[in-house]
Amino acid sequence: MLFKERFWAGLRDGSITVAYRRWQRPSVKAGGTLVSPGGLLAIDSVEAIDDAQIDDVAAREAGYGSRKELFDSIRADGLLFRIRFHRIGDDPRVALRQRAELTAAESSAIATILRRNDWAVPYLRLIEKLPGTVSTELAALAGVERLVFKQRVRQLKTLGLTESLEVGYRLSARGQRVLADLGTNEPRDGDTAPHAATGAKPEKG
Repeated sequence: MLFKERFWAGLRDGSITVAYRRWQRPSVKAGGTLVSPGGLLAIDSVEAIDDAQIDDVAAREAGYGSRKELFDSIRADGLLFRIRFHRIGDDPRVALRQRAELTAAESSAIATILRRNDWAVPYLRLIEKLPGTVSTELAALAGVERLVFKQRVRQLKTLGLTESLEVGYRLSARGQRVLADLGTNEPRDGDTAPHAATGAKPEKG
């Protein structure tokens, strides 16, 4: 479940605690958590409702100016769901993206995904070259479907290498460091020296 940038501040300060989506089936469930640009959210409830249950007041609670604005923004097939949540902390990936220094474990994880996925480094370089570019265009340049591209970038984001913008992506400080350290020593099949690939310092002890 994604939120447009206009809602991030409300998620961050806790003033937005409900969202509405049309789904064939929910993508979140009660009791789970969701990492959002406004922080880590705990999902309190997910329930199917009728359109008539939403009025202007309900729309404003979700960050919209009116009922009409809400429905204009969620035009899609499927049932209408109301998702209630509350913020429980910061997005753990934010600190990760900002910390360019890698531990040995982090370096190993990053080196592994770079070795096993031949798309990873080209995707990082594509995002470095074209920050803020719509994913449809990036996917076309990468020669894959948009959904495949977004799923792969999500893996890079989990490692703290990229971050989402309102449109497209950009490299994080960590992603910039990884690319800079790769240089001409990009990992290849059989590479057993991940620290050389990412420039990480071995952990002591």
